[in-house]
Amino acid sequence: MNFKRQSREEVSVNLTPLIDIVFLLLIFFMVSTTFTKENHLNISLPEASASASDEIPQSIDILISESGEYSVNGRSLVNTQIDTLKSAMTQELNGRDAAPVVITADARTTHESVVRAMDAAGQLGLVNLSITTRQPGNGR
Repeated sequence: MNFKRQSREEVSVNLTPLIDIVFLLLIFFMVSTTFTKENHLNISLPEASASASDEIPQSIDILISESGEYSVNGRSLVNTQIDTLKSAMTQELNGRDAAPVVITADARTTHESVVRAMDAAGQLGLVNLSITTRQPGNGR
């Protein structure tokens, strides 16, 4: 008797389901990950080799009232828009490239008003920012 020999299939591992699962996991992690965009003021401090100057640079003082109204070097602004604040600060610069900025805000003013003042200074390239505070027990 002549029996025909049966051909054997090669034994192999099918990787298609494994690849599908890896892609599904990749898509799941991409969708479930939260992305945050944070803005920072880039501050690079200059280096000095000379001694400190006796001349005190004229600073730009920004006062913020409880209601969020701005005053730049004693002059009240007509509105609270950032463009108005930037133009007032530009006028106070008098052609200078930089000046220290001192922000004084009422304790009950909104955080948005203070951030708007800091943002206006950052957009003008002013990086020397100070925020005034008072010692506990002094004043009101």
